[in-house]
Amino acid sequence: MLRTAFAGRGNEMLGLGLVLGGLLAGLSIYLDKAGIVGRMIDSASGWTVGITKIALPVVMVVTGLAMFRERSEFGEITKRLPVGTVLGLSSVTGLLHLTRGRPGLGDGIDELGTAGGVLGLGVGGGLSAVVATWGAVLILIGLGLVGAAVVTRVTARQAARIAARGAGAAVRQGVRGLVAGLRASARGLGNWVRGLLTAPGTGDQPVAGPRTVEPRPESQTPNPPESEPTPQAATGTAPTPSRPKRRRNRSGEPVGGEQMIIQLGELVAGSPWALPSPDILARSDTHDVDAKAAEARGVILQEALAAHGVETRLVDMTIGPTVTRYALQVGEGVKVSRVTSLSKDIAYSLAAADVRILAPIPGRQAIGIEVPNEEREVVALGDILASVEAQKARHPLEVAVGRDISGRAVMLDLATMPHLLIAGATGAGKSSCINAMVTSILMRTTPEVLRLILIDPKRVEMGRYEGVPHLLTAPVTDPKKAANALHWAVREMERRYDVLSVCGYRDIGGYNAAYDRGDLVPPPGLDEEGELLTYDRLPFILVVVDELSDLMMVAARDVEDSICRLAQMARAVGIHLVVATQRPSVDIITGLIKANIPARLAFAVASLADSRVILDQQGAERLVGMGDMLLLGPSSSAPQRIQGAWADEHEVRQVVAAWTAQVDRLENAAESAEEAIGHDVVAGGAGGAAPLADITSNHVRPAAVTSDEDDELLEQARHLVVTSQLGSTSMLQRKLRVGFARAGRLMDLLEEAGVVGPSTGSKAREVLISSEDLHNLQQQGL
Repeated sequence: MLRTAFAGRGNEMLGLGLVLGGLLAGLSIYLDKAGIVGRMIDSASGWTVGITKIALPVVMVVTGLAMFRERSEFGEITKRLPVGTVLGLSSVTGLLHLTRGRPGLGDGIDELGTAGGVLGLGVGGGLSAVVATWGAVLILIGLGLVGAAVVTRVTARQAARIAARGAGAAVRQGVRGLVAGLRASARGLGNWVRGLLTAPGTGDQPVAGPRTVEPRPESQTPNPPESEPTPQAATGTAPTPSRPKRRRNRSGEPVGGEQMIIQLGELVAGSPWALPSPDILARSDTHDVDAKAAEARGVILQEALAAHGVETRLVDMTIGPTVTRYALQVGEGVKVSRVTSLSKDIAYSLAAADVRILAPIPGRQAIGIEVPNEEREVVALGDILASVEAQKARHPLEVAVGRDISGRAVMLDLATMPHLLIAGATGAGKSSCINAMVTSILMRTTPEVLRLILIDPKRVEMGRYEGVPHLLTAPVTDPKKAANALHWAVREMERRYDVLSVCGYRDIGGYNAAYDRGDLVPPPGLDEEGELLTYDRLPFILVVVDELSDLMMVAARDVEDSICRLAQMARAVGIHLVVATQRPSVDIITGLIKANIPARLAFAVASLADSRVILDQQGAERLVGMGDMLLLGPSSSAPQRIQGAWADEHEVRQVVAAWTAQVDRLENAAESAEEAIGHDVVAGGAGGAAPLADITSNHVRPAAVTSDEDDELLEQARHLVVTSQLGSTSMLQRKLRVGFARAGRLMDLLEEAGVVGPSTGSKAREVLISSEDLHNLQQQGL
């Protein structure tokens, strides 16, 4: 009955008792106004703890007030303060006993009362008998430090840091004072020496001259430069001081431009392409974390649970960009299910839209309650790509996603997923997430390493990327052509498997490594088009579908079959899928698609049923939108909460402009960048891809590239083309190790010389002369 009556108020009652007891002890020890009971308290406390009885009323009142303020049912305050107080009291009384004559029990209450009392006699006397006086002093000092650390909750590292900071400040002040004193002494000594060396009668003038002319201009001239940076730092560049705070808050992330140097192999090192500058992407502003407000909400959370009879102890809290997670340990005999059933009551107590409960937190003996922050933090894509995690990322398919609940940057490796399904309600942040992924790819990889197929039935999201050399074709907006694009990806997958089978390699990694080493030797013979067999390096291909529901409405069977085949088999040959939809229903995300795409990214949805369709579990219906997401990996059963990265539209356009400018410079063509990419980079430049005219029904016409001067590599190009009977621009680029622009110029010069015929689209040009004709021309000096 008493347990029920005082449920949730145990600490308050105990604290109230300590406050009243402390006041009574103060009346007894300080004022002698408590009668016979007070005199007994005074004598007993003096005999027990000695002279430290003077602090006993203060300690009792402070402890009681602290416990009364904590208000949590049997919280950590009931264990922390008593333990720390006993340790500190033992240390002080023991030291008093050792330093005040070491009185014994036979010396009476008065002698013990002036030292450490019986407690000091037992602690100090016992230690001195075992480890001698100095050993006992060291142990007692250490005991006191431990007690202070327990009471104040200051760790040894924090105490050492504070002590080091104080010692450093003291040393600096001492050095400054010493230097100032030495400088003054040296000045006085110099004046005295000058006075001795000066002739009598003229002593005032030489002494006064150096004292007023020499030192002061030297000491005054450096002062303005020392004071000038201060107002500039305070007024001119206000955001600058906030960045170091953010780096320290995010695990020491570097911010320099060298972050974007990604080691992707010799192919990138010798590539004519250059990665865009990381300065294009802006950084988010730093927000100071209001820890006191978060702690106050934690107290309210404990009170709300205690009001329903659930005993909890707040272990820690993690403040993320979107939510704060409170880790709670429940009391003995309390079922975890009781906490999960109180989600609505918790949200009501905290005045929050909704809360998400993790029961328990994976890998911990605690329950996590995630509460939305009152002020959300914007996670900029520039922050993620400048993080330590992005610097460690080496695979071209590692894309930036956002920050997790602890503030750590999250880079997602699509090669290990190996495909990703994104779903959520309209406006929850799916398109922003896809834009961040594509932009991070453009910031980290070159076209030789990774190619893109963007399918955008909505026509407004992917059109901004048109013209970048990574695209295998222009962004596909027609749902019918999108089905053809997926079908082309299936055919390309089969072709790549044929190549790997002939070469004897299991996956694209081994094949490309052998190609880089020069171990691939094509067998003699001709292909189906009558051209010599050659091996090309296989780039990764990422197929991004922004809206699956539109495709399923137009060609459901073809789209589902292509997606399932790619999801089942395309990983080994470097083809990966990112499929997004705003309709997480069973007729769009079918069982076959879910079974073959185990990695899921869920944004906020309207109902529990939608969350189960995406994640096969609840959770997405508790998200707060605007980029708040749950990532469920292929080998994990517990989703990870992430705040998605944001890339501004202006930043995306700058990244695209950086790539299209390189296309214009490298190809030096009169046609538009899209047509130039369609001929040189897409048709032959990437290597290892089937003709792009087969992706959709749109055929891309080549751009004419001309040059007025002979190229020094023309003779080598003519010899290669004639001996191999292959008029291919990509072959010239590979054999002569030149860029696409120069290889195109060489092919045009060969056409003018009558060596090859005109361009026929994506196919190789016809060679018009034979090896014997070339030999005759060389003999004639032509």
